[in-house]
Amino acid sequence: MSKYLMNKFLYTVDRDPDLVERYREDPRGTVTWWEAEHAGTLLNAIGAEATTHPEFTHEEREALAAHDYVKLFELGAHPFLTLTLFIALFERDYEEPMAFQREYAARLAHFSLPYPDIAT
Repeated sequence: MSKYLMNKFLYTVDRDPDLVERYREDPRGTVTWWEAEHAGTLLNAIGAEATTHPEFTHEEREALAAHDYVKLFELGAHPFLTLTLFIALFERDYEEPMAFQREYAARLAHFSLPYPDIAT
């Protein structure tokens, strides 16, 4: 499992409004495209540097493609990265302020300390 790669996906998609929309509309296609095109690049790298984590595990890929932030948390995705990206993806679908954030907290409420390891 590569928590680094999973978190890198969450981080880079969240920082690009076009990628957020692409991921919202076509999650599986976006994950497949991103993995093929960007997984091997270093985060914020200039030039041709590359990393040796070129692909997600099957479990990571499926959780990302399903927008399954509970599973991503179980796999060790950083909770701030999942929360900020999924707010960008889904907050607009709720009428009440903070409704998505409350749903996020409720769906993760079954976790107790210590939380899954988020070290990369």
